[in-house]
Amino acid sequence: MRNVSIDELDDTPRVVVAIGTDYAHGHLLARHTHRRAQLLYGATGVMQVSTHDGSWVVPPQRAVWIPAGVAHEVLMLGVSTRSLYIEPEAVDLGRQCQVIDVSPLMRHLLMEAVEAPLNYDEAGRDAVLMDLLLHELARSTHLPLHIPLPVEPRLLGLCQAFVQQPNAHQSPRQWADQLHISLRTFNRLFRQQTGLSFSQWRQQACVVLALARLATGTPVTRIALDCGYESPAAFSTMFRRILGQAPSVWLAATNS
Repeated sequence: MRNVSIDELDDTPRVVVAIGTDYAHGHLLARHTHRRAQLLYGATGVMQVSTHDGSWVVPPQRAVWIPAGVAHEVLMLGVSTRSLYIEPEAVDLGRQCQVIDVSPLMRHLLMEAVEAPLNYDEAGRDAVLMDLLLHELARSTHLPLHIPLPVEPRLLGLCQAFVQQPNAHQSPRQWADQLHISLRTFNRLFRQQTGLSFSQWRQQACVVLALARLATGTPVTRIALDCGYESPAAFSTMFRRILGQAPSVWLAATNS
């Protein structure tokens, strides 16, 4: 199925409903929920997914898992999607969104799935295809492309400001002083609220934010300087530490 809302198809008597949708650049899907879980794959472009738990950047040819009932909004940047809407009991990848790597096999299966009839033969080839997709999804690799956000209001404000204007030179001492708490208390609070140390969070946020800009053609030098790094080399070293690849290698693999 193509360019149809899941709201019209949610009661389809099949475990998986596959829909392909084309979006204009900059289209924002306002916050909403689905009864079914969703695997949202971007064949092209970049998606930015936000929930109350944080933000995820989904580069081209990756996908995001959105659990059933989780309120989310999605910013589409030149995206053509392939979505699987899955009955909640069919696959359990946890109660939080996750960006996942998409194997070549899964990519081809997703392309085929949206061409299948809505009420596909449950004893036929299309049912086998959907079942194989669920198996591939269950064994998929998760990618660290999440910026977790705290609940504590004052700390949340600082994190949101950083996401709007990242700065690799900001220190935990500066944030602690703004919150009028000791450095030790700040470090404990930050880890409790985000699951990461301040340094880990700062680096992960810079990488996640950089991915969206890399995928839309922004030069590495410009991104590095905008994030406060002294040089592209320093930024690339940090990027490689988080994702295991230099930005140029990651970008080449994404575009292959």
